[in-house]
Amino acid sequence: MTMITLVRGDITEQHVDAVVNAANSSLLGGGGVDGAIHRKGGPEILSACRDLRASHYGKGLPTGKAVATTAGNLPARWVIHTVGPRFLPDEDRSDLLASCYRESLKVADELGARTVAFPAVSAGIYGWPMEDAARIAVETVRGTETRAEEVRFVLFDERAYEVFADQLR
Repeated sequence: MTMITLVRGDITEQHVDAVVNAANSSLLGGGGVDGAIHRKGGPEILSACRDLRASHYGKGLPTGKAVATTAGNLPARWVIHTVGPRFLPDEDRSDLLASCYRESLKVADELGARTVAFPAVSAGIYGWPMEDAARIAVETVRGTETRAEEVRFVLFDERAYEVFADQLR
């Protein structure tokens, strides 16, 4: 049984096997969690992402998919990059958001990762309402078969932490 934990803090400081990056499809860095992971992880992550773009993902990583790279200078072994959907009020894209969690856990299992840290995918600049993002994240992780022993949601602020805590209750 996978243990789900919550941490209020910085995802780039998590001592886990795999950190999940809420990446953009270019895989070349950006703002929010993505920018922080690339900055703190250093140039090895960007280099690995460029290699992915040159081989399998010439057009970028599709929304809802996941792929792993080195973690560079982070205190993790790997970074699993996943591209969350932008929130559109007139279109239900929750299946794509759920896919980010399922696909990331699948990649974690392929890597042999036992501890995985997730941010609140799509709940930042992609505009997904935090309550719904937390519901989808928790339900999907609970419903996904994985060999990970711990899935940790790392939330940057108190409000996000409380919303995720409500979902776990």
